Amino acid sequence: MSDPVSAARPAWLGTVVGALDGLDPLWLSRFQPPPGGGRDSAVLILVGPHHGDELGTVVLTERAASMRSHAGQVSFPGGVQDPGDDGPVAAALREGHEEVELDPSSVDIVTTLPPLFLPVSDHVVTPVVGWWREPHPVHARNPAEVARTVIAPVSALVDPANRFTVTHPSGFVGPGFSVDGLFVWGFTAGLLSKLFELGGVARPWDESVRVPFDTPGRR
Repeated sequence: MSDPVSAARPAWLGTVVGALDGLDPLWLSRFQPPPGGGRDSAVLILVGPHHGDELGTVVLTERAASMRSHAGQVSFPGGVQDPGDDGPVAAALREGHEEVELDPSSVDIVTTLPPLFLPVSDHVVTPVVGWWREPHPVHARNPAEVARTVIAPVSALVDPANRFTVTHPSGFVGPGFSVDGLFVWGFTAGLLSKLFELGGVARPWDESVRVPFDTPGRR
């Protein structure tokens, strides 16, 4: 008899796990943790079910405009590991609870990706991929930190019409997504793009379509 939880998971999550074997972390990001390390952090890439869509959903948050770092940016639930956290998985689940009222017991951990470095904030971030086995209402717990929470359909994120290349005054050039009024770029967009490639669900899109970061309305 099949496991109903495993059967409900999008098949591409299993493909991600298989693709990680022997994966060069540099394929994920050219910014690798330095010898001296940085601030250990974690983000939760939470994939949930979506009625009538076998690709499921991903939980995204929009950071409050008043935040000191990455203000207004779209991100995954996450943050710096606390001394009481038993590693990145515990940190990612705790942050999910603190930021969007996520019930950690509703999540099955699928895998973790290699730690990546964010030079601008000196964070060494471990992406934790979770399957939202028992989805429930989530919302921004503290508006001073999270402006809103969006449960984004993966099918919308991989739709070529919602993809473009972001250019930033700093010289940054990278993938971008538009979903439910969110302008997704930077670290979050890069992770999503690589995750969808690993899972085999990415669709060809026109990388020549460029959207400056400071474009009014930003799509």
